[in-house]
Amino acid sequence: MSKHDNNARRPTGSKRDFRNRSRHGASERHPAQTHHPAFRPPSPARGRGAGGEGTPAVLLKEGREKSLLRRHPWVFSGAVEFVDGSPSNGDTVAVCDVQGGFLAWAAYNASSQITARVWSWDESESIDAAFFRRKIAAALNARDALLPSPACGRGAGGEGLRLIHAESDGLPGLVVDRYGDTLVMQIGSAGAERWRDVIADILQELCSPVCIYERSDSDSRGLEGLEPRNGVLRGALPERVEVVEHGLRFKVDVVAGQKTGFFLDQRDNRALTETLAAGRDVLNCFCYTGGFSLYALRGGAKSVLSIDASGGALRIAQENLAANNLDAARAEWQEADVFQALRKLRDQGRSFDFIILDPPKFAPTAAFAEKAARGYKDINLLGFKLLRPGSLLATYSCSGGISEDLFQKIVAGAALDAGVDAQIVHRLHASADHPVLLSFPEGAYLKGLVLRVAG
Repeated sequence: MSKHDNNARRPTGSKRDFRNRSRHGASERHPAQTHHPAFRPPSPARGRGAGGEGTPAVLLKEGREKSLLRRHPWVFSGAVEFVDGSPSNGDTVAVCDVQGGFLAWAAYNASSQITARVWSWDESESIDAAFFRRKIAAALNARDALLPSPACGRGAGGEGLRLIHAESDGLPGLVVDRYGDTLVMQIGSAGAERWRDVIADILQELCSPVCIYERSDSDSRGLEGLEPRNGVLRGALPERVEVVEHGLRFKVDVVAGQKTGFFLDQRDNRALTETLAAGRDVLNCFCYTGGFSLYALRGGAKSVLSIDASGGALRIAQENLAANNLDAARAEWQEADVFQALRKLRDQGRSFDFIILDPPKFAPTAAFAEKAARGYKDINLLGFKLLRPGSLLATYSCSGGISEDLFQKIVAGAALDAGVDAQIVHRLHASADHPVLLSFPEGAYLKGLVLRVAG
């Protein structure tokens, strides 16, 4: 066993029932108990729990195993009856029903509302370095089968690609994006944190990047009880990181840019923008480093006004414009708060043929949905009021706490308040390298609509 495998969990031949083991040293969130009235003696058909002596377990309340039986990979704290043993955050535990029957292997975190995130549903599987190598290789192979450019290795070129998409690739809390020869790794869970170095070694072996840079600074780390951390993990960071997308070149700020430096999930939607922009006056809000703007310009837009609150992002956007030899005379850049800028444009009587609204995440979880809904309605209402008859609005939400159905209702309410009739002409989602596990609908965080306002 390697030095990285000290947390491997291997079932033994005895497969003991977890109810028959001592219960001690459990976390403060889930105090240990020595007896619960819901327990019943194991039947002969049972008695084959989920691990050997010393393997900690999370036992669920009666009836709370239903989501796991449907292969949803999260166990919330409210579903936990008690914790057997003394696992540390990031340790692998067996998740069991109230009768002690095995359900899954998962990463434990007493500091999070998500107490356990599933690694595997297979009782015979070992959660070790070989497990992570298999899962990462499977994620790379899946992208090779679906997408025109290889995920890693020779021929990958300067294209951008999401290599690992967390729960949807069976690796909760782990995101890996490729920008040419540079990989950016983002860790958002205690389990992925525990295996961080193993994962980096595997990525280095399978992808041979010049650099693996860690951007573990998302807000979700705070919810997991983890401190933010950025920096080079392997190799050396090139002076310039660039991605080539449909023939357009974009500089990527992997150190301080949003997310991992670029919004790879919008690749297909940016390409659609190019086909819709010809001859139109375009307004691109929350433009970041100019992705939608450059596609609109290349697609023949008459003019493109791009607004973002970050001066640094706008400077990179203008670098990207120059790098692609696009007509700067048709491009205008404005550093401003988008909400205030939209109201000012309205008051000035400005109007556009095509407006793009791609705001940052307003609702990381459903708890923020009500507040986020007000923000989404506000910007869409202003967007509708700035559109000429017969024009287009492309509006997006990347908030996991806002469902696709709710987002459409919010936009419909904004159209009603604006006094316009609008038709949905496209429903948009993330590109194919951001797959969504059927049993994990939360993975479908990006949703978008292209609407045509009636003439």
